[in-house]
Amino acid sequence: MSAPLISLHRCCQRFALFLVPRRQWSSSSAPPASLLSRCLLFLARRYYDVEMLLRWRSQLGRDQLRKKNLYYGYTQRFYGPDIASAYYILNLGGGFRFVGQSTWFRADSRGKFSWDFLNYRDTPVEEVDMSYTVINYTGLSNLERQQHMRTLKLQGCPEVDDWFLAGLHIFQDSLEELDISYCPRITAGGLVALRNLRGLKRVNVSSIPRISSPGLVIILLEEMLPQCQITADGYDLSLRQAGGETSEEHVETGR
Repeated sequence: MSAPLISLHRCCQRFALFLVPRRQWSSSSAPPASLLSRCLLFLARRYYDVEMLLRWRSQLGRDQLRKKNLYYGYTQRFYGPDIASAYYILNLGGGFRFVGQSTWFRADSRGKFSWDFLNYRDTPVEEVDMSYTVINYTGLSNLERQQHMRTLKLQGCPEVDDWFLAGLHIFQDSLEELDISYCPRITAGGLVALRNLRGLKRVNVSSIPRISSPGLVIILLEEMLPQCQITADGYDLSLRQAGGETSEEHVETGR
């Protein structure tokens, strides 16, 4: 039970006991309990029911997240790893492009998509856009067979965390472009895992809220990935300038 809920429960109990019984002890001609006291008494009596509903809702959300990121073993067994990866991407509301193709397959705002991707059974995925989807570390297993993937966009993904970044090492020989901007669960410690991506040429780390010292983090990234162009918008880079760097343009254009 969280501390705010405990405080609310105790508050409701105290006010209800103070207001309602006081009227019951008075003469029979006393007016009925006020709406406020009745509401407080109801909340005090139904508190655990409300808490149970909140817990059930939270558990339901976790179950739905787990189901969406399950390993698509059945699809892979019957259609191959490329179609399984494509199906997973579309089911989460993302988009992708096959190797040698200019057409992008994407789910629309209602989650609907074209089934024409089934015509590319033995064609690996080259570019993936999972921005603002609920992909997580577990779901990464549905992409691990895509060893030709050059671009991965994860902008604003709420479940992408440090553990997820550590799992990207499976694409160390192919991944060239990575976008993890606006991901709320990534920390500076997780960015260290990017050193495993030896072929990375462009990375976007803009507006990651849990990075407290962006200037120092950018310097660290440049040292780990000297060949990589780093985009880092939405930060106060005063610490970076104090560290001896001469220009913020260096962050945008790379070395």
